[in-house]
Amino acid sequence: MKSPCEQIVWDVLPSIRAALAEELVKRGISQKEVSRMLGITPPAVSQYVSKKRGYNIEFREDIRQAIGKLADDLIEERVKGSELVNRICKICRMLQDDDTACISTKCKGL
Repeated sequence: MKSPCEQIVWDVLPSIRAALAEELVKRGISQKEVSRMLGITPPAVSQYVSKKRGYNIEFREDIRQAIGKLADDLIEERVKGSELVNRICKICRMLQDDDTACISTKCKGL
């Protein structure tokens, strides 16, 4: 049985990173540049974009919009360093508030 924190580490964060990497690539950013922007390895970006990793969660529209806005802000260099972490945490909290996402203690027997 996974604790809520394990659920976030194993499912939520990879899903957010995958959606963000996909948004950046759709906007014409190279996978190498995406890896630099997100502070992850190029192979991780490749796995996210090819849907081999990080696609366990279906996001509702407001979360997709937040991810899209973060992608825009990364491209325009309005987000750097700790602000990226803060924005990803904000998106994660939005998802935790989503009863349909099934990542809380009331889901999956947690």
